[in-house]
Amino acid sequence: MKQGLQKHLYISLGWLCVLLGAIGALLPLLPTTPFLILALLLFSKSSPRFHQMLLKNSWFGPALYQWETTRSISTAVKRKATWLIVVAFSVSIYLLSSNLWLCLMLVMIAVILLIFIRGLRVS
Repeated sequence: MKQGLQKHLYISLGWLCVLLGAIGALLPLLPTTPFLILALLLFSKSSPRFHQMLLKNSWFGPALYQWETTRSISTAVKRKATWLIVVAFSVSIYLLSSNLWLCLMLVMIAVILLIFIRGLRVS
């Protein structure tokens, strides 16, 4: 009984992470990748079917597979992530240009994300 409850909890949390990752693909302040990596981990412990579903996804499956096997990302993924951060945050800063403090906060968050991405191991 306890294992069944734990399995359902992991599956539910995994889907919550997938949902948050999908929202994060649209909102610059919510990261996508950490949520998808966490969902991959939760599904690996609870549902081989959902785990494979994430790994076979055409958009982010290859990057998740590479992360799961080597704990690294490709140079191309690193470039794409950097580009997306710069574009998304630039648009957000432009749209909120009337609020200096909010713009400064966005710049700081973008810089932190870019430093984090730069520090990831490349394979």
